[in-house]
Amino acid sequence: MINLEVPKKFAALVNQARQSAAEVFRPNSRKYDHAEHSYPHELDMLAAVLDGLNSSGEGGASGAGGVRRSSGKGDGVRNGGNMSTALGTIELCWGDVGLLLSLPRQGLGNAAIASVADDEQLQRFAGKWAAMAITEPDCGSDSAAIRTTARLDGDEYVLNGQKIFVTSGERADAVVVWATLDRSKGRGAIKSFVVEKGTPGFELVRLEHKLGIRASDTAEFRLDDVRVPKENLLGSPEINTEQGFAGVMQTFDNTRPLVAAMAVGVARAALDETREKLTESGLAPDYDRPPHRQSSAAATFLELEADWEAGYLLTLQAAWMADNGRPNSLQASMAKAKAGRTGTDVTLRCVELCGTLGYSEHSLLEKWSRDAKILDIFEGTQQIQQLVIARRLLGKSSKDLK
Repeated sequence: MINLEVPKKFAALVNQARQSAAEVFRPNSRKYDHAEHSYPHELDMLAAVLDGLNSSGEGGASGAGGVRRSSGKGDGVRNGGNMSTALGTIELCWGDVGLLLSLPRQGLGNAAIASVADDEQLQRFAGKWAAMAITEPDCGSDSAAIRTTARLDGDEYVLNGQKIFVTSGERADAVVVWATLDRSKGRGAIKSFVVEKGTPGFELVRLEHKLGIRASDTAEFRLDDVRVPKENLLGSPEINTEQGFAGVMQTFDNTRPLVAAMAVGVARAALDETREKLTESGLAPDYDRPPHRQSSAAATFLELEADWEAGYLLTLQAAWMADNGRPNSLQASMAKAKAGRTGTDVTLRCVELCGTLGYSEHSLLEKWSRDAKILDIFEGTQQIQQLVIARRLLGKSSKDLK
C-alpha cells in the first residue's frame, strides 16, 4: 500500500488541528449532537486562533473556509493553501464534522468567495462568516435548474426565491445565494450573490432537524424582493451561454475536495476506533499477513482501510492540482465521489464490526455513521459526481449525457 508522507511544512498545522480535534471537538461531540441548534460557544476561541493563523499566513488555511485559487497563468503554488486546508479539515473532522461546519468564518460560502471574488470583494467581505445557498425545493443536485431569480434594477439586483438546506444559515453573517439572471438562457445565466443578514426581504423560515451533523444549523430562507448592491455579484455579470456556468461551478472545484476531506476525516476516526476495539478483542489486523490468513473481522478492516486510502489520495491530488494552477474539476468530482461513498461505507461497516459497542452511544461510532451520510450528498450527490466524471472522461456535454 502506498503511503505518502505529509510534507514537513504542514506538520505543525496537522498537529495543531489534531490537538484541537482531540481537546475541543471530541469532548463536545456528543453534547451538541443532543443539543441540536445550540450554538457551541467552545468554538469561539478556536475560531479566533484560526483567524490569526490564516491572516498571518502561518496557518496556510487552517479551517474549512477555503483559499484563493491561483490564476492558472503560471503563478504556480500558492504556499500549498488548498493542501493545508484539506489536511487541516481531515484532522478536525477526525474530531467532529458538525463542529467543523459550525466554526465561525469557516463556512462553505467563504470558500465560494475565496474562489471567485475580486480583490475589492475579498477585502470588503473579509472577516465575515458566509454560508452558501444553492438547493431549492425543486432543485437539488441539478444546480442548473435553479429558479431563484436576480433582476438588475439600477445599481442593485432584486432577488426572489426560496433556498433550503443552507449550512450555518442562521449563524452566518452573509449567505452566498445562487440565482439566475435569465431562466431562458440556461446555465450561463446563473450567478452567485453575497446577501448580508438583515437585508430587508431576506427571511429565515425555519431550522431543520437532521440525522447527522446536528451541531451545525441548517436553515431555510425566503427571498422576497431582496435588494443587494450590484457589487455583491461574484464573478462577471455577463451572461455567456458558450461558457455555460463554469464561473459559479469553479466554486465546486474548491469545495468538493473540502467535503471529500471531511469524509476522509470521519472515516479515519471510525477506523481508529474500530482498530482499538478489535485489538482489545484479540482480533488486531496484522499488516504482515495476507487478509485470507486472518480473522474475517481483521480482513474486513484491512479492506476498509485500503478503500479509505484511495479516497485520501484522490483528495490530496485534487488539492495539489488547485495549488499548482491546474484545472481540477474532474479530480474534484472523483475525490468527492470516492471519499463520500467510502465515508458512508467505512463508518457503517465499522459499526457492524464492533457489534453492540458500535450501535451504542457509549462510543461515537454510531454518530459518525450518521454524520458521514450527508458528506455523500451535499456539494453534489454520488450520482451527480459519477455523471460529471463520465462527461469529463467521455468528452460529452450535459445535453449529450444526462
